[in-house]
Amino acid sequence: MTVIPPVGANLRGAVDLSSLVNRPPVSGAGVAGAPGAPAGPAGPVPVPSLVLEGTDTNFAELLELSKFVPVIVDLWAQWSEPATQLTPVIENLIREYNGRFVLATVDIDTNPQLAQAFQATSVPTLAAVINGQPVQLFDGVLPVVQIREVLERVLELAAQHGVTGVADAAEAPAGEPAAPVEPELPPHHREAYDAIERGDYASAIDIYKLALARDPRDAMATAGLAQVSLLGRLQGKTIAEVRSAAADNPADLDAQLLVADLDLSGGHIEDAFDRLLGLFPAQDAAGKNLVRQRLLELFEVVGTDDPRVPPARKRLTALLY
Repeated sequence: MTVIPPVGANLRGAVDLSSLVNRPPVSGAGVAGAPGAPAGPAGPVPVPSLVLEGTDTNFAELLELSKFVPVIVDLWAQWSEPATQLTPVIENLIREYNGRFVLATVDIDTNPQLAQAFQATSVPTLAAVINGQPVQLFDGVLPVVQIREVLERVLELAAQHGVTGVADAAEAPAGEPAAPVEPELPPHHREAYDAIERGDYASAIDIYKLALARDPRDAMATAGLAQVSLLGRLQGKTIAEVRSAAADNPADLDAQLLVADLDLSGGHIEDAFDRLLGLFPAQDAAGKNLVRQRLLELFEVVGTDDPRVPPARKRLTALLY
């Protein structure tokens, strides 16, 4: 029984390394497949640094390294302010794990083959490679607490596939690892993140609603409410349960809306949008309003600056008018 991931690991899209690695992805983090045999021995794995530059020419070496240590791939670009802000945060988090990960930073402008292989339609985009195979993570920017949850899930998945080595970096300085860089947050947002970390999505929803009541222009609270609402709707449900309910009850709008949530959580952004836009014409006025509200909410989950949002918004506008 496959349980839908309980954290926002896939909320900002997904990547697919199939054009680079000609094998199916490992299971977990929203991807299908079965655990494979242990990839390599545990223990120290010598590396020049915990943070490496990934390029079109050297990525084969990083794929080989991923048989021993999980490799996190950070696709970024100098022209993207969110990407340049996120990279040092990821670097500090990687060092905090003391060799349990290696980070590969990839400049998509100078490495077009990797950008295409990871289908990096926006930056920042994060993925992992375990035993030479891809794992979907997210694109956009997530709070540090959620990024830590994603990394913990990557470690669990790596252990299932026998990838349990520890990178021994020649550069590693003595002493305590650097503290992660975490931006200061308004009190309500900090309370909401704490509730999300506990898995208490209902409390997080209430906190975000209170923040919006105080400041309706709080864009961070709007996006946070959309994300945690999706997590709350999927919490405790299984993929088979959601899809079976929709297949057995094609006229049940709630069941169909939940499949769109499931598609989006797994990184199938356009599938989710297409499903909702396809549902819209056959609904009565109340049903059309529900579909419209869900679409607007999912736009916030993905990020309104995502290139897949404007075409879907245009189609919705055409249906409305």
